[in-house]
Amino acid sequence: MKDFFNTVDKILSNNLVKSGIIIIVSLILYRILSNILLNKTKKIKIVDNNRGQTYIKLANSVLKYAFIIITFIIVLQTNNINVSSMIAGLGLVGAGIVLAVQDALKDIIRGFSIISDSYFKVGDIVKYGDIEGKVLILGLKSTKIKCLATGNVISVANRNIEQIEVVSNNIYFNIPLSYELKQNRVDKVLMEIVDSIKRIDNIKECNYLGPNNLNDSSIDYLIGIELDNNEKKRQSRRDVIKEILLILEKNNIEIPYNQLDVHNK
Repeated sequence: MKDFFNTVDKILSNNLVKSGIIIIVSLILYRILSNILLNKTKKIKIVDNNRGQTYIKLANSVLKYAFIIITFIIVLQTNNINVSSMIAGLGLVGAGIVLAVQDALKDIIRGFSIISDSYFKVGDIVKYGDIEGKVLILGLKSTKIKCLATGNVISVANRNIEQIEVVSNNIYFNIPLSYELKQNRVDKVLMEIVDSIKRIDNIKECNYLGPNNLNDSSIDYLIGIELDNNEKKRQSRRDVIKEILLILEKNNIEIPYNQLDVHNK
């Protein structure tokens, strides 16, 4: 029995074994805390608190990097490597490392800025270049966006935050009508269009805003619409266009188009 305990003691005194145990314990602790945050996220989803979800997902990202750094430092100390001296002795090498990781530092700083400034949050609809999508994950280094058109998920570095636009839940339509139409009839038809649009699924509000443009062959009349769910914006736009065309057809009104007059000598 004494030999058994001596063997165990020798094994545990081995730095490689100690390092392995430290890593395993760290992984277990991270998994426990991560599961606690996951349970919190599930509870928040029930009340649909997107801002709360954003904070928790960012906290999970911070937790992961913190565990990696702390575990790395403890393992170095366990193997008799003086971390303080090592950091102090880096000198110019340390400065070079800082320059090498400056983009990563920009991403992390921007990640905190997104949260503190409430620029956007998980669940918001945003536009990045030609892509319009839903924010799925907001991490320390990047933001993941699901494209509404294709379903593809893209990752955007947080340092490119200036290129991301938060999409409004309002859409506007210019309805071109002929100059020959009397204003009273135009107003009546447009109010009929507005009342019909209000009955479409996902439409929160619709208003006729009046004449908007004087074109060569038509007058544009502007309609403003507010949506309940921005994620269904593309389908709502299609539904509204269809409804506009149906009402115009019902009232025997054609949408004007540019005409070219050709004169023969």
